[in-house]
Amino acid sequence: MPVAPTKATEHGSGFHIDRHRHDQHQLVYVSRGVIAVQTEAGGWVAAADRAVWIPAGCWHEHRFHGASAFHTVGFADEDDPPLPAGAPTVVAVGPLLRELLVACTDADLPADEETRLRAVIRDRLHRAPQEPVALPTARDGRLAAACAAAADRLDEPRTLASLAREAGASERTLARLFRAEFGMTYPQWRTNVRVYRAMILLAGGLPVTAVAHRCGFATPSSFVDTFRRATGQTPGVYAARERAG
Repeated sequence: MPVAPTKATEHGSGFHIDRHRHDQHQLVYVSRGVIAVQTEAGGWVAAADRAVWIPAGCWHEHRFHGASAFHTVGFADEDDPPLPAGAPTVVAVGPLLRELLVACTDADLPADEETRLRAVIRDRLHRAPQEPVALPTARDGRLAAACAAAADRLDEPRTLASLAREAGASERTLARLFRAEFGMTYPQWRTNVRVYRAMILLAGGLPVTAVAHRCGFATPSSFVDTFRRATGQTPGVYAARERAG
């Protein structure tokens, strides 16, 4: 069975890879910077402590935020995949898995050594917890309109009632759509959007206080608390890691 490709590339902030798909499963990872992956099902964002799993045949596109070191490891579609083949997901990347991914995508790596590294990567992926920071795509037009209105003005405290009026739906209907399509309430979805946006802004070098304001947090301390609960680290630690590369 042929070995699926691996590669490592460098990309500047704002670099975009157009919509495409692969015949093999793919794990995409940035050891430096932030990657936002968009699919028909929604958007995923990951930095150095997370990787995005993209199943074979899934249409997707990438955008990089901050100077990024990009690593991809392919897994043949015929293989028993180490992660679910049905939909993209985000997995935690600890220190060992990080070094394995960086080493496996070294262009000068001998084939036999790559084979051994791939086997260990598979084992670690089986154990890696799934930790999504995701924005699902709305199917209902009213929900899509409400999500766009809220995301466009994160610094404004938009109530569900005001979004419902703008989207042409009742508040009760809009609340039902959030639960039915996203499996979460409007406040939970908005928290995901704010963390998603904050990761991108921090990677771009914006100070923590400015990010808190742009993402609609009442105080920097409330931003720090929310970001830490969602990502496992404070915005300051996250930003420092991005600067250190």
